[in-house]
Amino acid sequence: MAPICVLVGAPGSGKTSTGQVLATALGVGFRDTDLDIEATAGKPIPEIFVDEGEDHFRTLERDAVLAALGEFDGVLALGGGAILAESTRAALAGHTVVYLSVELTDAIRRVGLGAGRPLLAINPRATLKYLLDQRRPLYQEVAAHTVITDGRTPEQVADEILHLLKA
Repeated sequence: MAPICVLVGAPGSGKTSTGQVLATALGVGFRDTDLDIEATAGKPIPEIFVDEGEDHFRTLERDAVLAALGEFDGVLALGGGAILAESTRAALAGHTVVYLSVELTDAIRRVGLGAGRPLLAINPRATLKYLLDQRRPLYQEVAAHTVITDGRTPEQVADEILHLLKA
Protein backbone atom coordinates (compact mmCIF):
# COMPACT_ATOMS: atom_id res chain seq x y z
CA MET A 1 0.00 0.00 0.00
CA ALA A 2 1.27 3.45 -0.90
CA PRO A 3 -0.21 6.91 -1.37
CA ILE A 4 -1.41 7.81 -4.87
CA CYS A 5 0.72 10.90 -4.48
CA VAL A 6 2.57 12.78 -1.77
CA LEU A 7 2.42 16.58 -1.73
CA VAL A 8 5.42 18.51 -0.43
CA GLY A 9 6.11 22.23 -0.31
CA ALA A 10 6.60 25.25 1.87
CA PRO A 11 4.01 26.76 4.17
CA GLY A 12 1.44 28.46 1.95
CA SER A 13 2.07 26.28 -1.09
CA GLY A 14 -1.43 24.82 -0.85
CA LYS A 15 -0.69 21.26 0.23
CA THR A 16 -3.84 20.90 2.32
CA SER A 17 -6.30 22.84 0.16
CA THR A 18 -5.02 21.31 -3.09
CA GLY A 19 -4.72 17.87 -1.52
CA GLN A 20 -8.36 17.89 -0.42
CA VAL A 21 -9.53 18.93 -3.91
CA LEU A 22 -7.28 16.33 -5.55
CA ALA A 23 -8.42 13.53 -3.23
CA THR A 24 -12.07 14.34 -3.96
CA ALA A 25 -11.40 14.33 -7.71
CA LEU A 26 -9.67 10.95 -7.44
CA GLY A 27 -12.30 9.51 -5.10
CA VAL A 28 -9.75 8.68 -2.40
CA GLY A 29 -8.96 9.84 1.12
CA PHE A 30 -6.81 12.81 2.09
CA ARG A 31 -4.32 12.71 4.95
CA ASP A 32 -2.14 15.45 6.40
CA THR A 33 0.78 14.31 8.55
CA ASP A 34 0.56 17.53 10.60
CA LEU A 35 -2.89 16.41 11.76
CA ASP A 36 -1.50 12.95 12.54
CA ILE A 37 1.18 14.56 14.70
CA GLU A 38 -1.38 16.65 16.58
CA ALA A 39 -3.52 13.55 17.19
CA THR A 40 -0.53 11.60 18.50
CA ALA A 41 0.68 14.43 20.72
CA GLY A 42 -2.81 15.41 21.85
CA LYS A 43 -2.07 19.08 21.21
CA PRO A 44 -1.54 21.59 18.40
CA ILE A 45 1.86 21.83 16.72
CA PRO A 46 2.65 25.28 18.16
CA GLU A 47 2.22 23.82 21.66
CA ILE A 48 4.54 20.90 20.81
CA PHE A 49 7.21 23.42 19.77
CA VAL A 50 6.77 25.42 22.98
CA ASP A 51 6.43 22.47 25.39
CA GLU A 52 8.88 19.93 23.95
CA GLY A 53 10.87 21.81 21.32
CA GLU A 54 11.49 21.47 17.60
CA ASP A 55 13.63 18.32 17.91
CA HIS A 56 10.78 16.45 19.58
CA PHE A 57 8.36 17.71 16.92
CA ARG A 58 10.70 16.54 14.13
CA THR A 59 10.86 13.06 15.69
CA LEU A 60 7.07 12.89 15.76
CA GLU A 61 7.04 14.15 12.18
CA ARG A 62 9.45 11.47 10.92
CA ASP A 63 7.36 8.77 12.61
CA ALA A 64 4.10 10.17 11.19
CA VAL A 65 5.47 10.32 7.64
CA LEU A 66 6.85 6.76 7.76
CA ALA A 67 3.55 5.44 9.12
CA ALA A 68 1.48 7.25 6.50
CA LEU A 69 3.72 6.13 3.63
CA GLY A 70 3.24 2.52 4.70
CA GLU A 71 -0.45 2.42 5.52
CA PHE A 72 -2.28 5.05 3.46
CA ASP A 73 -3.33 4.85 -0.19
CA GLY A 74 -4.86 8.27 -0.88
CA VAL A 75 -3.43 11.77 -1.27
CA LEU A 76 -0.88 12.52 1.44
CA ALA A 77 0.33 16.00 2.41
CA LEU A 78 3.52 16.39 4.42
CA GLY A 79 4.39 19.27 6.69
CA GLY A 80 6.63 21.91 5.12
CA GLY A 81 9.74 20.81 7.03
CA ALA A 82 9.28 17.04 6.75
CA ILE A 83 11.83 16.83 3.93
CA LEU A 84 14.56 18.20 6.20
CA ALA A 85 15.14 14.69 7.56
CA GLU A 86 17.40 12.62 5.36
CA SER A 87 15.52 9.47 6.44
CA THR A 88 12.25 11.00 5.25
CA ARG A 89 13.75 11.97 1.90
CA ALA A 90 15.03 8.41 1.52
CA ALA A 91 11.60 6.99 2.45
CA LEU A 92 10.00 9.10 -0.29
CA ALA A 93 12.07 7.36 -2.98
CA GLY A 94 9.79 5.33 -5.20
CA HIS A 95 6.71 7.38 -4.29
CA THR A 96 4.96 9.82 -6.62
CA VAL A 97 5.97 13.08 -4.96
CA VAL A 98 4.59 16.38 -6.21
CA TYR A 99 6.38 19.55 -5.12
CA LEU A 100 3.98 22.50 -4.88
CA SER A 101 6.21 25.46 -5.58
CA VAL A 102 5.31 28.88 -4.19
CA GLU A 103 7.16 32.17 -4.14
CA LEU A 104 7.40 34.48 -1.13
CA THR A 105 4.62 36.91 -2.08
CA ASP A 106 1.97 34.21 -2.52
CA ALA A 107 3.18 32.25 0.51
CA ILE A 108 2.81 35.32 2.75
CA ARG A 109 -0.60 36.12 1.32
CA ARG A 110 -1.77 32.58 2.04
CA VAL A 111 -0.31 31.95 5.50
CA GLY A 112 -0.35 35.46 6.88
CA LEU A 113 2.61 36.44 8.94
CA GLY A 114 3.04 33.62 11.36
CA ALA A 115 -0.29 32.98 13.07
CA GLY A 116 -0.11 29.45 14.47
CA ARG A 117 3.18 28.69 12.72
CA PRO A 118 5.96 28.41 15.29
CA LEU A 119 8.86 28.82 12.89
CA LEU A 120 7.37 32.08 11.60
CA ALA A 121 6.81 33.66 15.01
CA ILE A 122 9.81 36.00 14.81
CA ASN A 123 10.42 38.14 11.71
CA PRO A 124 8.01 36.04 9.63
CA ARG A 125 8.78 37.57 6.22
CA ALA A 126 12.55 37.02 6.50
CA THR A 127 12.06 33.60 8.09
CA LEU A 128 9.68 32.45 5.36
CA LYS A 129 12.09 33.65 2.66
CA TYR A 130 14.90 31.73 4.37
CA LEU A 131 12.75 28.59 4.64
CA LEU A 132 11.81 28.81 0.96
CA ASP A 133 15.45 29.24 -0.09
CA GLN A 134 16.77 26.54 2.28
CA ARG A 135 14.17 23.89 1.46
CA ARG A 136 13.66 24.37 -2.30
CA PRO A 137 16.58 22.06 -3.28
CA LEU A 138 15.27 19.38 -0.91
CA TYR A 139 11.74 19.59 -2.32
CA GLN A 140 13.21 19.34 -5.82
CA GLU A 141 15.34 16.37 -4.77
CA VAL A 142 12.34 14.25 -3.74
CA ALA A 143 9.87 15.41 -6.40
CA ALA A 144 8.80 13.47 -9.44
CA HIS A 145 6.83 16.56 -10.55
CA THR A 146 6.90 20.26 -9.71
CA VAL A 147 3.72 22.33 -9.97
CA ILE A 148 3.81 26.11 -9.63
CA THR A 149 0.97 27.33 -7.41
CA ASP A 150 1.49 31.09 -7.55
CA GLY A 151 -1.64 32.97 -8.60
CA ARG A 152 -3.60 29.73 -8.96
CA THR A 153 -6.55 28.22 -7.11
CA PRO A 154 -6.36 24.81 -5.44
CA GLU A 155 -8.70 23.54 -8.17
CA GLN A 156 -6.34 24.70 -10.93
CA VAL A 157 -3.35 23.13 -9.20
CA ALA A 158 -5.23 19.88 -8.54
CA ASP A 159 -6.26 19.73 -12.21
CA GLU A 160 -2.61 19.98 -13.29
CA ILE A 161 -1.65 17.23 -10.85
CA LEU A 162 -4.46 15.01 -12.18
CA HIS A 163 -3.01 15.38 -15.68
CA LEU A 164 0.48 14.55 -14.41
CA LEU A 165 -0.76 11.44 -12.60
CA LYS A 166 -2.49 10.19 -15.74
CA ALA A 167 0.52 10.83 -17.97
